[in-house]
Amino acid sequence: MLRFAPSLDADISIDDLRIAIVDYIIAKQRSDQYIIRIEDGDKDRDKDRNLEGKDTEVLEILEKFAIPHDRVFHQSENLHMHQTLAIRLLEEGRAFACTCTTEESDELHSCSAKCRDMSRDELSKIKAEKIPFVIRLKKPSSTIGYHDIIQGDIESSPEEIDDFVILRADSTPTYNFACACDDMLTAVDFIIRSEDHIYDTPKQIYIKELLGYSSETTYAHLPSILSSDDDISLLELLREGFIPDAIINYLVSIGSSSSKEIFILSEAIEWFKLENISKESVRFDREKLRYINSQHLYMMDDKRLSTIFGFADADIGKLVKIYLREASTISELESKIRPIFGSKEFSGEWGEQMRLLEGIISDLPFISEFDKFHELLAEKSGLTGDQFSKPLRILLTGTDNGPELCDIYPHIKSYLLEITS
Repeated sequence: MLRFAPSLDADISIDDLRIAIVDYIIAKQRSDQYIIRIEDGDKDRDKDRNLEGKDTEVLEILEKFAIPHDRVFHQSENLHMHQTLAIRLLEEGRAFACTCTTEESDELHSCSAKCRDMSRDELSKIKAEKIPFVIRLKKPSSTIGYHDIIQGDIESSPEEIDDFVILRADSTPTYNFACACDDMLTAVDFIIRSEDHIYDTPKQIYIKELLGYSSETTYAHLPSILSSDDDISLLELLREGFIPDAIINYLVSIGSSSSKEIFILSEAIEWFKLENISKESVRFDREKLRYINSQHLYMMDDKRLSTIFGFADADIGKLVKIYLREASTISELESKIRPIFGSKEFSGEWGEQMRLLEGIISDLPFISEFDKFHELLAEKSGLTGDQFSKPLRILLTGTDNGPELCDIYPHIKSYLLEITS
């Protein structure tokens, strides 16, 4: 079982999406289930942390990227079980109640010695007197280690793990405890996540050991994606016109070796290996993504590509691909295609010549070949040189530069009256 566990305190990032994609690939390779766990466990403690609608947004993004899942649940659904398991550890003597004030200790990391040896009678007394306390796990007596597919062998000493809190005074679980419990309850045995969590893993392993969970779990912590930008927004990339197939292609190949440069997700499932991912952080390369995006757009079916621009015509798809020589994203292509079909400006330098050409074109029969169209239009207008070529280009494309008209004309000839009016 694999899981993708996004939180609700920020937009889904490209690091998050990379993890979701790799999770899905491994699940398919193993013929295993893939679940989505929405980590809203802090909701009762801090309502401002979980952003309204982010859970729906996460699922919509996964759908946009065609990453299906077998089940989705919210971490808060397991709150009662988290509490029950924490109390069980307390009653078994594997955890202890801590009443230290914030002046005596940091709530999450340390505790004065007086709490560790609290007797059952003392515990009963503080409960009866309703004295606030947190539940801390007793630190391990030996090193906790595990093997990471990407990062290698990781070890944490008892001092690094310490007596950490598993249940707060308001009876809400801490992050590591909730995660460990949920992974155990859902039988997750293959965990892929960001390297930011690499030192959380020993604590979660220790929690599961104390709860009697002995099933072997495989771990892989993906290195971070670095950028010179303050933030790489996945939503912004989509708004700019980077398509899901290209983003998947880039995120699967970044920091790894692949059998081909341009591929789709189903192909990656055939050859992807976690072992081929470098343990070093990787730098986000926008130009590389732009290249991959242009290649995926070029591979797209012509008619399907045209639908992105409001058509259902393979010729318009072919027209778009001509502009891929100078554009790489949907938004850039729109800036090239929109002027062709938009209203033309006749008040500029070449307005008079454009009006002349417009009138002639409206009276011409349908002409399939550009050379014949060009020759007949020049003959009827009497225009030559720039007086002919520049106004014609602006009339047909809305701009005074771009690809050769002989390349464009075959794909717009059926729309001439619409284009030139």
